[in-house]
Amino acid sequence: MSPTAAYATLLDEGVYLGSISTYYRVLHERGEVRERRSQATHPARVKPELCATAPNEVWSWDITKLLGPQKWVYFQLYVIIDIFSRYVVGWTLTERESGDIAKALIDHAVAVHGVDRHCLTLHADNGPAMISTPVCNLLSKLDVGKSHSRPHTSNDNPYSESQFKTMKYRPSFPERFANIEEARAFCRTFFPWYNHEHRHSGIALLTPADVHFGRAETVRAQRAVTLDAAYADHPERFVRKPPVPLALHVASYINPPELNSDKDNK
Repeated sequence: MSPTAAYATLLDEGVYLGSISTYYRVLHERGEVRERRSQATHPARVKPELCATAPNEVWSWDITKLLGPQKWVYFQLYVIIDIFSRYVVGWTLTERESGDIAKALIDHAVAVHGVDRHCLTLHADNGPAMISTPVCNLLSKLDVGKSHSRPHTSNDNPYSESQFKTMKYRPSFPERFANIEEARAFCRTFFPWYNHEHRHSGIALLTPADVHFGRAETVRAQRAVTLDAAYADHPERFVRKPPVPLALHVASYINPPELNSDKDNK
């Protein structure tokens, strides 16, 4: 019996040994207050730590809902993004979330971009499509590494989250789409703009296409010519030093490894 049940049973029999709190105190002193049923235990999820120093080394993918014409109607937008270049390498829009749809998109993106599959890692959260059997079997077949976010940790998938935010903050993004054809028409306009026109703050204000296809240094050199001319015309406007183009990052991380503070202090 539980202490409360024992207390009530004895009380009905005309016996009083102590209060319910006394029962618990005595049991606690003897180490008898515990969960009597076997409890499931789960090992702590390992924090994913990924690094990309060039395009097509780490891709991140996720699914976001686009509101349909009425409440409870959604369209599922699948997007795969390269975390180094921020280039969207593949997307598809459907009316449902499915591992088979995700499998087809990933397979198509790998084939179109001709990546070195042995050097590619695909990162995602733990949604049903992400951990589905079709996707897992495909990645195993392609020899592509897989990585997953920890549960309820949005920071483990920041590049996909950022890309979705950019899309939904566009002035042309509607509150709802009248139908899936209208949603697809928006995406066909948005993703070319994002890849080829959007100057991304995370990649030195270059476009994802410039970085993905190796044009970054050419663009930076052209910017340097413009800045040099501006400095030559009006050096007084640049008080500290001549202007230079923003430098491109050397690596992109999902959870960069923590530095050893003891080594830093030496």
